[in-house]
Amino acid sequence: MKGFFESSKQALLLTLTMFVICGVIYPFAVTGVAQAFFKYEANGSLIEVDGKDVGSELLGQSFTSPQYFWGRVSAVNYNVYSQEDTMPDENGDTAYGGVSSGTFNYAPSNPELITRIESNIDTFLQDNLGVKREQIPADLMTASGSGLDPHISVNAAFIQVERVAKASGLSVKEVDAIVKANTEDRLFGLFGENTVNVLSANIDIYKKMNAQ
Repeated sequence: MKGFFESSKQALLLTLTMFVICGVIYPFAVTGVAQAFFKYEANGSLIEVDGKDVGSELLGQSFTSPQYFWGRVSAVNYNVYSQEDTMPDENGDTAYGGVSSGTFNYAPSNPELITRIESNIDTFLQDNLGVKREQIPADLMTASGSGLDPHISVNAAFIQVERVAKASGLSVKEVDAIVKANTEDRLFGLFGENTVNVLSANIDIYKKMNAQ
């Protein structure tokens, strides 16, 4: 019986010790280091405009106005929902699917994927006059795996320059410069491709328009 209590005491002390180390000291230490040396990243890489947080440079947003660059297609609509989206229809279904990320992962032969892409192509061509169907970069018509991709390819940004310039009142040269200023080089100069952060580019568009 004495051995049982001794073993139980050791187990309890070990449990409490690990709880303090792993449940209190470690989290506070990691949080403290993160806030001291990586505050921007630790708090979500939030971008501020006019004193307000407008988004994270790591998460995509839905832009539909012609004066701004459009990002990739999002299966989850970047988790942007209206009050109406939460109301059930006659079948009890709602457009609101909860806060999530991901994609529908349709096969290339799926009719719904073909219908969605064709609709997106038609919309893009209507708003980007002069652009031919075969010129549209694939990333503008295909969804990312997360549905929250904040970047587009450099070609996907430049193909929208004419529309953005016309709708925003900026010159093509000014919009070109904004694309170049927000282009992020491939990792270590080797991996991936150069990309453009849609939110940061659109913030520059916004600031340039308001400065005129």
